[in-house]
Amino acid sequence: MDIQRLGYRPQAPYQLDLEVFSMTDLRHRGKEQLRITHRYEFHTLVCVTQGKCTQMVDFKSISCETGSLLVLRAGQAHNYGQDEDWDGWNLLFRPEFVLPTSTTSHDLKLALDLERLPEHMILSSQEQRKVTDLLQQMREDTLIDAPQEDVHTLMRHQLHTLLTRLSILQGRRQAQEPTASPASQRFKRFQQLVEERFAQWHQLADYANQLGYTEKTLARAITASMGMTAKAFISARIVLEAKRLLVHTDFSLVTIAEKLGFDEPTNFSKFFKREAECTPMEFRRRQKLSIAMSGLKQGSNPHSIRQ
Repeated sequence: MDIQRLGYRPQAPYQLDLEVFSMTDLRHRGKEQLRITHRYEFHTLVCVTQGKCTQMVDFKSISCETGSLLVLRAGQAHNYGQDEDWDGWNLLFRPEFVLPTSTTSHDLKLALDLERLPEHMILSSQEQRKVTDLLQQMREDTLIDAPQEDVHTLMRHQLHTLLTRLSILQGRRQAQEPTASPASQRFKRFQQLVEERFAQWHQLADYANQLGYTEKTLARAITASMGMTAKAFISARIVLEAKRLLVHTDFSLVTIAEKLGFDEPTNFSKFFKREAECTPMEFRRRQKLSIAMSGLKQGSNPHSIRQ
């Protein structure tokens, strides 16, 4: 898999912290580069408006069709996939752009809307029309001949409108779902805690103690919700972070091991090889080689963002 770090650096004279463009536009800039996996330093929404495709997000495939909306956070790795017979919209924006300029509780809620959204949403035809209308309007408004500060303000309000609309849709769907079982509620609390503590806590006992459950009760909830053991779930999250650090940073093995809570680099290497079926350095070398080879074969980056 080719993975390249991609920062948000628009070409002059474009100076906004947000960009909207269609997949057709992106393909015109350079079709071959779409096959490369990038790790974004910005947030991205991808809305499929026509056709079907399979996209890769953080080493897993997501099947998309008309109405699919991917919500990609900064730090994730993404590949548009091999399919070409589809179209849609891309919305890119810096993480800090979604933050409010004021500190009222209402504005702070808007700033958090992105975190309330799932990675993959399926919009109805009516919902998709409203979302694409907003994206098209934003695209047009990025071209307004006005002071940059004013356009930025307009874009920020429109982005908040879009994220809030999506958040409302998600909230309605959750309200319509059957009441979550006690086991699924336990798993959800566990999953949230894993995101916060996976680098420090590698054992189920730590999570069970913090959440106030017995290990047996929590283990059953995890298996019922995910079809895997608690150990496998925790290990998968650690491995994902390890892959991100190996591919997207130049940190030494010692530093990565420390960041992920391993006392010794050898323990981390044994763990990674067991879970990923190769050593950490083998994994890094493969990725670096594929990136170098793709750099020789490919042309300029199709995005207006630059590495």
